[in-house]
Amino acid sequence: MIDFNSRMEKLRKVNGYLGSAILNYSGETLYIDEENTGADIGYASAIFNDSFRQINEASLDVGFSDIASFETKTEDGHVFLMKSAGAHSNESFSKIDIFCIFRDDGNIALAKMIMDKSSKLISDELSQL
Repeated sequence: MIDFNSRMEKLRKVNGYLGSAILNYSGETLYIDEENTGADIGYASAIFNDSFRQINEASLDVGFSDIASFETKTEDGHVFLMKSAGAHSNESFSKIDIFCIFRDDGNIALAKMIMDKSSKLISDELSQL
């Protein structure tokens, strides 16, 4: 079994972090951390995931490749959804999405780097199950 808490520990320690969720490819929640948000992260991540899929289709329709991430910046903060990516093209690679929210003054660049690494690690672990 995957210890999602340990895989998300670095992200939770980034300045400005508020909450996160890990979703499988179909949008089902595998992990959720909403303690510091006062929000329904499960619902928000499902809405973001649906929007992500629709925007991805539009990207493909205009001749671009699949999108790797989706970011919304507001006056109050940032909301991200990052798709797992890797050198895997075989069926054993488990695609996941990491959703997270940060305050506006958070370390967004570091958060993106950690999300990318974490998504790859979790995807690889899931493919081993």
